[in-house]
Amino acid sequence: MKENFEAFSGQIIKNAVVLVPAYFNDSQRQATKDDGAIVGLNVMQIINEPTAIAIAYGLNNKTSRTGEKNVLIFDLGGGTFDVSLLTIEEGIFEVKATTGDTHLGREDFDNNLVSHFVMEFKRKQKKDISGNAKALRRLRKACERSKRRFLNYSDHD
Repeated sequence: MKENFEAFSGQIIKNAVVLVPAYFNDSQRQATKDDGAIVGLNVMQIINEPTAIAIAYGLNNKTSRTGEKNVLIFDLGGGTFDVSLLTIEEGIFEVKATTGDTHLGREDFDNNLVSHFVMEFKRKQKKDISGNAKALRRLRKACERSKRRFLNYSDHD
């Protein structure tokens, strides 16, 4: 990525802040920092992905409210789920707790939706489509579309 950016921008990158999943342990964080050094980067800081989201939230949502503000960040990736609890007060972000699950993500929700509707179809239509690859592909696409529509709708409430 460093080389791609340098080629695209014509600028040399020396320093970087690197984002990692919340579930990374200390040795994984250090390995990430070491990888940065190998490619010639001074890794100034390692930040949890949910914390970076909170920082972006804080910068984009200046409110008139004063005092401490609690922010709970959910970062649902394709195969992982990270959660961080932060407080924001006078522009200072403090991470109170962070955790992650490497075995929970969007794919799990998709799989559960597909399984649910396969069972519903079998119950209502008395047909088992679990062995029909084409039907399952179509059902998965429909589930993914419905999930996206729901998430986009929820964002506007």
